[in-house]
This record gives sequence, C-alpha cells and structure tokens, in this order.
Amino acid sequence: MDVNEKLIDNLAELARLEFSVTEKVEIKKDLQRMIAFIDKLNELDTAGVEPQLSMSEEVDVLREDVPGGTVSRNEALRNAPMTDGVYFKVPKIIANRHDERKKPGENL
Repeated sequence: MDVNEKLIDNLAELARLEFSVTEKVEIKKDLQRMIAFIDKLNELDTAGVEPQLSMSEEVDVLREDVPGGTVSRNEALRNAPMTDGVYFKVPKIIANRHDERKKPGENL
C-alpha cells in the first residue's frame, strides 16, 4: 500500500482532523512502519493454527454487580465549569458539514 499525501488527507478528512506539514511527515512515517509490520506478520505460516478469541482461558470473568455510593446532582455539578443547574453544559465540538470550521471553545 502506498502511503502518500492524498491518503493522509483522506484519513484526516474522515477523522475530522487537521495536520500541519510536519505532522503529515510524521504520520506518513508511522503509517509506513505499521504497514511494514503487518507485511512482516503476513510472512508467517499460520496453517493449522487455530484462531484465538481471547488471551485468557477464562470465560466470562465478571465481578459481582454491587451498587455503590452515589452523589447528589448538586454535588456532581458543583465543580462543573458550565452548568444550567440541572445539566452539565459543554461546548459544541462537532459541526455539520455545512457549518464553517470553528475552533474548540468558539461555540460557548
């Protein structure tokens, strides 16, 4: 697989990220190393090797579901940076495709 700027730009668009030129160079190196590692793994002869679903032989090891202590709404909201008294308020960080790209914190 060829790791080029078009691929990195496409991945950035899908992830809704923006990278500087320097970051793109580093990402390209990282992706090339990952692909080389997978290619190396593909050289292994896995004929006759059963697929493994888990690293452990244990099945359904779960803790007992015991209710614990709770906090009141007022206690939970006490240290919140923004609240309307009932809910936590957070800045909008996901914009519609039709919205202009805004920096985090602009929609407060």
